Amino acid sequence: MQEVLLSIWAGLPVFMVHSGVSLLILVFGAFIYTKVTRHDEIALIRDGNVAASLSYGGAIVGLALPLAFCLSASVSVWDIVFWGIIALVFQIIAFRLADLFMKGVSKRIEDGEMSAAVMLVSVKLSTAFINAAAISG
Repeated sequence: MQEVLLSIWAGLPVFMVHSGVSLLILVFGAFIYTKVTRHDEIALIRDGNVAASLSYGGAIVGLALPLAFCLSASVSVWDIVFWGIIALVFQIIAFRLADLFMKGVSKRIEDGEMSAAVMLVSVKLSTAFINAAAISG
């Protein structure tokens, strides 16, 4: 039992740093994502717009998934930072491509159109799954 406690004690600082950096990247990425889209997700969610909530939730999960896979394969904090930034960039690109494909996705989300939100979440999660697999190698 003592070996287990010593092992946990030795690994705890690394766990805290890696988890903390990952959570900061997630919060920062979610904030940046709201600034890149043409609609204000937070205001729409506060007003009860379910489509905006679904879309924003998909963006957050889409950022968290590659970060989680990165955590399992990382050798340093810089791995997490590097891949976290790349995951954010890919999520923004995915949003832009979905906007081109669906024509006016921000307006459709503002209007509460669930079909646009579901399609956007599908694009975000598909991108996240591919990014996560590529990161973990």
